[in-house]
Amino acid sequence: MRVLVIVKADNNSEAGAAPDEKLLTEMTAYNEELVKAGIMLSGEGLHPSSKGKRVRFSGDKRTVVDGPFAEAKELIAGFWMWQVKSMEEAVEWVKRCPNPTGAESEIEIRPVFETEEFGPELTPEVREREERLRERLEKNKKR
Repeated sequence: MRVLVIVKADNNSEAGAAPDEKLLTEMTAYNEELVKAGIMLSGEGLHPSSKGKRVRFSGDKRTVVDGPFAEAKELIAGFWMWQVKSMEEAVEWVKRCPNPTGAESEIEIRPVFETEEFGPELTPEVREREERLRERLEKNKKR
């Protein structure tokens, strides 16, 4: 199963403060463990929401909202995409993670939908198109 592991933002990450050398060293070692175990598919840190935008949808109308966005604790500072055997395995790996802020922090784990979970609404035509898209994505990664 694939899971998205979400590192929640805090006031420091929203202010654009970079992690210190100690945390970068610890996170690099942790990422190395994830890669060696075949768990980590990808992972990145994100700029603060002040550099981001949101697009709000209301029927056919689209409205662009510039960051920053309120409630730092509800924002994302970084993420990993993992391939794990179970949610329990993902939880065990997150428990081993260095504390991303050194203070109160939170990491959220969310399962990713797999194609077979969509049921009959995913018609054979749409399934074929999705498979072609995934193949193209894999080719793009090799560029």
